[in-house]
Formats: sequence, structure tokens, C-alpha cells
Amino acid sequence: MEWETIVANLQVKGMDDNLYRALGARAKRNNRSISQEVVTLIQEGLSRPEEDPAKATRELLKLAGTWKDSRSAEEIADSIRKARRFSSRREKMLRVFD
Repeated sequence: MEWETIVANLQVKGMDDNLYRALGARAKRNNRSISQEVVTLIQEGLSRPEEDPAKATRELLKLAGTWKDSRSAEEIADSIRKARRFSSRREKMLRVFD
């Protein structure tokens, strides 16, 4: 029994000119036609495992921890502003405008 290969065609409408030029440049760098580049990008994209956004958020929070502070956002911002130190170079520049 012979296996018949089915070749499907895909037409993309409404593609932004900048996107098309970027796709063409990428295809040229990879020594492919634009069609070959599109097929490669689709294959690479579909071969990646799908990510669960909620899981990614949980993992980020595990790494970063959580921020606990009884102060308001305004109080925290004020504290940060007051803690900033200016370099002597910046202080000299500020005096120019006095």
C-alpha cells in the first residue's frame, strides 16, 4: 500500500508590512524561503510544551517571595526617596541652577 503525502497550503491575510519584512529577513539569515521559514516557526512553536500561566505565577512568587509591609504605597515611596543619596557630581550639577 502506498502512502500519499498531503501537502496543505496556508494563506495569511492582513499581515503587517513590518512583520513581513522581518519574516523575510529571518528567512534570508536562515537560507530559507519565506514559506519554509513560516513552516519552521510553526513547527518550533507547536513543539514547545504549553505553559500554565497560573503555575508560572506561583513559581515566580516562590522565587521572589511576597512583600509584606504595613505602610501605604505613598509611605514606602517617601522612604525610598529620603534614602537616596546623590553623588558629589550630581550635587555640583544641582548647584549650577541655584
